[in-house]
Amino acid sequence: MFTRGVTTTASTDRLRRITEAVREAGRMGVAELAELTGASEMTIRRDLEALAGQGVLERYRGGARSLLLRGEEPPFALRAQEGVAAKRRIAAAVADLLADGESIVLDSGTTCLEVARALESRRLTVLPLSLHAVNALTGAPRLTLLVPGGRPRPGELALTGPLAEASLAALRFDTAIIGCCGLSAANGLTAYDLEDAAVKRAAIASARRVVAVAEADKLSRTALALVAPATALHTVVTDESAPNEETDALIAAGVTVQKV
Repeated sequence: MFTRGVTTTASTDRLRRITEAVREAGRMGVAELAELTGASEMTIRRDLEALAGQGVLERYRGGARSLLLRGEEPPFALRAQEGVAAKRRIAAAVADLLADGESIVLDSGTTCLEVARALESRRLTVLPLSLHAVNALTGAPRLTLLVPGGRPRPGELALTGPLAEASLAALRFDTAIIGCCGLSAANGLTAYDLEDAAVKRAAIASARRVVAVAEADKLSRTALALVAPATALHTVVTDESAPNEETDALIAAGVTVQKV
């Protein structure tokens, strides 16, 4: 299991490269992956064991085959180690947008988990849509924590299904903080999972203001399920490396974009 703060940036980047290369090829050998990444074969074998433990791939003697379909999101534990510094900057900027006393619905995903951590000391009412975020906010001294119903998706622990949607329909929030699998002015906000997309739509419908959080690479990506057009968003908070052509298009669509 990946432990927060232990996996280095270099090893996280290598794990991502291995994941994408094996998914693209279907299967690859240890020697091929060592040549691709510049790492030793012993290091690659350790990486493959770690990725196999996360359900990303299946090991066989001398290599591995992918267990991820094209267009399928890598596991939560792997994504949680990527771009941590950028996610924390985004989370801090989102926290600054919120006034004490607001009611917040907080989406699932790794960036939204960092937002949850940034809200621990705030005086807010928060309904998280992920058990990871519920756990992060349990015991926060000034925060009122609401927990929705729903079925947790394995690994993600995102709450989905009719109970989660009914919980959202029964409430009205000042702000919805929504995570993105993909976001563009042309294709809107998109998600990989259909049930997750439905919960995101319900969260957006229940809130007066919608703030989307997205790392730079999400702004050049489109996932399977449409959540909402870009015009449904009030603000997008992304990192400073977000492509100008994408952020300019969002601004032209009437969205406020904050790069951090």
